[in-house]
Amino acid sequence: MALNSKHSAPQYLPTPSSNALVQSAALAQIIQTEINSNNGWISFAQFMQLALYEPNLGYYTGGSQKLGDAVKGGGDFVTAPQITPLFAQSLAKQVVQIVEITSGSVLELGAGTGLLAVDLLLVLSLKNQLPAHYYILEVSNHLRQVQHETIYKLLPNELAAKVIWLETLPQAFTGLILGNEVLDAISVHVLANTEYGLQERGVSVCAEEFIWKNQPIADDSLLKMAKQYELPNPYITEFCPAANGLIANLAGLLKHGIILMIDYGFSAKEYYHPQRNHGTLMCHYQHYANSDPLIYAGLQDITAHVNFTEIAEAGYSHGLDVAGYTSQAQFLINCGITELLNQVSPNDFAAYLPAVSAVQKLVSPAEMGDLFKVIALTKGIHVSLTGFDQGDKRHTL
Repeated sequence: MALNSKHSAPQYLPTPSSNALVQSAALAQIIQTEINSNNGWISFAQFMQLALYEPNLGYYTGGSQKLGDAVKGGGDFVTAPQITPLFAQSLAKQVVQIVEITSGSVLELGAGTGLLAVDLLLVLSLKNQLPAHYYILEVSNHLRQVQHETIYKLLPNELAAKVIWLETLPQAFTGLILGNEVLDAISVHVLANTEYGLQERGVSVCAEEFIWKNQPIADDSLLKMAKQYELPNPYITEFCPAANGLIANLAGLLKHGIILMIDYGFSAKEYYHPQRNHGTLMCHYQHYANSDPLIYAGLQDITAHVNFTEIAEAGYSHGLDVAGYTSQAQFLINCGITELLNQVSPNDFAAYLPAVSAVQKLVSPAEMGDLFKVIALTKGIHVSLTGFDQGDKRHTL
């Protein structure tokens, strides 16, 4: 059975290569087998996990290019480190503060191409504030290889030697745990409030295609999580207990330092607003966005926005302080991105115009500035954090 064939996709999406379609079909067969072995239905969280992380075939575990270059293009999407080095140079101001306080290391979760690590280490070296180590936890063998090539190509050997790749979380850690666009890629459960009450939306197969199918919610903890929000009817949205579990794990291993998460999302009040009645699921394929995660299995990124209220509560309930929450724009401004931009000469058009355009993308409310948020969860840190000096929005969580 050939599932997820191209006729299912919106016509505006680029057509995958024949090799890509073969890879997608192989993954689709694995997903179908899983569905068949579970009485014809799996949760969307299980589907998303397989689509993104199935060994050698999932979106993040396969060999295709994921992250594009802000100038050269390619890949499926662009993250802040690819847009401009000014992102890392600004972030470095916050990193320096934590390194000074803790004398610890940096642990980056899901390091993309490795460019953020490169830019941070270069700035920290210039400031004589290098961390003890720069750890990278990466689940994708392909991305780990890309990171290794990037880091050893762009860093001098003495800085590259600071980087250590991990396959699992350490048992204990001191310093900064950093996640840039990590939480949005954690598998979510999709729930629907219907005429039959709250139900879980999962995935089945019909006419050689993956389809949505509702089932009663079997997990009592998931049902309890959903009921607290009194969702309108009809309504579709997402819940991500796995993200809360990650924060709990990080809280357990963090001895002294900060967890800093940067991602797109909202407070719970905004996330479950009555007008956001179709949820936040979004897919990216070759820089085209679409809202159908059931097509092109393994070929497109699948994300959901982050409920930062849940992240804050998970941290607080596991012994962390919520030390700051603000927009990406305010965080970067607090960390001096405008001052860094002012150091680029307006007379150097080749450098200045791209820099202005990049910073605008990072801080403009119409671009990434307001949609992306930054949250700081700390343990044993008793000073105000540089990135949250102004515009702290913890009261909205």
